[in-house]
Amino acid sequence: MPSKIVAVFQNKHFLSLSGNVIMSGLGMLNMALLYRSLSISDAGVWVYFINTLTLVDSMRSGFITTAFIKFYAGSTIERANAVAGSAWFIGGCITGILVLVNIPFLFVQHLIDNPGYVLLIKMFSICFVCMFPWFIATCVVTAEQRFDKLLYIRFVNVGGFTIYIILLIIFKRINVTSVAYAYIFSHFVTSIFCLVKGWARFSTFGKRTWENITELYHFGKYSLGTSLSANLWAYSDSFMLETLIGGKAGYAAIAIFNLGQNLMQTVEILLRSFAATALPSLAAAFNRNEEDSVIYIMKKYIGMITFMLVPIIIFGWLLADLPIYIIGGGKYLHSSAANVFRILLAFAIITPADRFFALTIDVINRPKINFYKLLVMLATNIIFNYIGLLIFPNAYGVTLTTFAPILVGLLVGYFALNNWRKFSFWDTYVVGWRETKLALIGIKQKFLAKG
Repeated sequence: MPSKIVAVFQNKHFLSLSGNVIMSGLGMLNMALLYRSLSISDAGVWVYFINTLTLVDSMRSGFITTAFIKFYAGSTIERANAVAGSAWFIGGCITGILVLVNIPFLFVQHLIDNPGYVLLIKMFSICFVCMFPWFIATCVVTAEQRFDKLLYIRFVNVGGFTIYIILLIIFKRINVTSVAYAYIFSHFVTSIFCLVKGWARFSTFGKRTWENITELYHFGKYSLGTSLSANLWAYSDSFMLETLIGGKAGYAAIAIFNLGQNLMQTVEILLRSFAATALPSLAAAFNRNEEDSVIYIMKKYIGMITFMLVPIIIFGWLLADLPIYIIGGGKYLHSSAANVFRILLAFAIITPADRFFALTIDVINRPKINFYKLLVMLATNIIFNYIGLLIFPNAYGVTLTTFAPILVGLLVGYFALNNWRKFSFWDTYVVGWRETKLALIGIKQKFLAKG
């Protein structure tokens, strides 16, 4: 019995899912601490800062992450070392270029009166550098499917940030600037931790080869476009709220929309967790030239996750006001945040298909398709956001239009995969339901065996 329990806790799916649950829980705690401690407009400034930083960071993470896992997973020690060293080289170049771009803005920040822009200019370079080593470490441990190590890394990062925020609140020093410094320090500590543990594989820098650098570059230039476009799509919501509404009202709208959007973490937990475990399986099947297995694995994950989402969506609709109050406090209770959450939950039913179609397209070496798809999604999002904000100059303006780009992305991904290997969209859910029933039967049998 103990050995079975240990096996469950060591299962890669359990580790990935539990890791995302724990980190999302800490993330929601951080969000609650910040939303309750900062004014609505200051919370919007912080969200704008984080969204912009995430967008810029996607230039590095998008270039490296998928390419790294694809070429590192299952390779020989020599090949893995060369890939890791090459990733350090490419990531270092990207980091250096972006820091150099930021430096001139430091000399003109006093001429800017927008608090979101000023915070970003002041903090960007040091934050971007501090994030780099532990980012490489997450690529390494994910490719090695060591989700226990990934959990440690994330816990040091997010858990550390939580502690720093609590200390700021206790000593009554919390404001947007002090929170940014705490955020940077959490990245610094996490990177030192990864370097000391050797998980970042910094020693492989000298083993880089131009062949592997070129290989990562050619794959990464398309996955970069995919990642950048995806994050630009998310960023465009905040940017258009800040630009078209403007001032404190604009930042307040960002805070309200972000509160409803971040409560979607339950959906994201499932998507990120299963995507992390699906990617190596899909890549392994493709590398063995098992095309039918690639499609079946994709169908299984899409269908199972979709059925898992149904009860989450139902309970979310019924209890939307409760999490809004818990996270944001009374000042958000009578805002549109709860309805934003409900609307986004309804749209979430089609996100597993869109997400795993995109993942599979990357695996079969068609990243260019995802790049162009996301450009179309981005254009769709901007156009519909503009129309939505003309009709509803508040958080509803970008919430009600969210369905359009997701649907466009799903359709493009489906037809692109069908050109590679024919399959039925409906069969995706048939396979998912069958696999869900088998999983439930397996769980039931284990419980009966224990009894």
